[in-house]
Amino acid sequence: MAGNSGQELKIPQHVAIILDGNGRWAKAKGLPRNMGHVEGAKNVEVICEEAYRMGIQYLTVYAFSTENWNRPKDEVDALMKLLRNYMKTCLKTAEKNRMCVRVLGEKSRLDQDIRVRIQELEDATKNNDGLHFQIAINYGGRDEIVRAVRQMGLDIRRGALAPQEISEQLLSDYLDTHGIPEPDLLIRTCNEQRISNFLLWQLAYTEFYFTPVAWPDFDKKELVKAVEAYNQRDRRYGKISEEEV
Repeated sequence: MAGNSGQELKIPQHVAIILDGNGRWAKAKGLPRNMGHVEGAKNVEVICEEAYRMGIQYLTVYAFSTENWNRPKDEVDALMKLLRNYMKTCLKTAEKNRMCVRVLGEKSRLDQDIRVRIQELEDATKNNDGLHFQIAINYGGRDEIVRAVRQMGLDIRRGALAPQEISEQLLSDYLDTHGIPEPDLLIRTCNEQRISNFLLWQLAYTEFYFTPVAWPDFDKKELVKAVEAYNQRDRRYGKISEEEV
């Protein structure tokens, strides 16, 4: 894929996106906040297709955080209704595009019917060879690490794991993202410049890109801009460049 300079762009293998600005987008248009979430959900489908066409292999989106339960009840209820509908839509999209879908996060707080739909979606798409699409629902980076450490503790107690075996790779294997490469690029929309408890372990060497564009307006052109910015970064993964020696 060629950028504005005409040079071939290096496409990141894994892009993570914090979907921000749905409510502000709706408010700016004089619409209810929930309409922003509806339009934001539609845009996820669009960006999934555009990302895969560009050559991105893994796309992870932050849909609902552990902190989002603190929002007004009517907004949370509307988000859960939207999530139920999205699970159906996502299954159809996955079938059409050979998309492999995985849900990250602590699922026990979700209603039973949503958990069933998540399981059905994951089972139906696990062998697909298209875009690997991860949706973070009731997800928090700290919560994920705590759950991983608890499970490691249980495995140590039952003799399945020795403390001296613990390594960075082993801890990664206990996370929700086990088997998924770490993100190369994190995009956050609507001009907020923080990671908000998203993929705390996995973002150690990720490039960050912040845009003032609200999520419902984030389109192919904006995705290309983010990838172009990524191409300007020096991806050294902590190594020392010749200029610094």
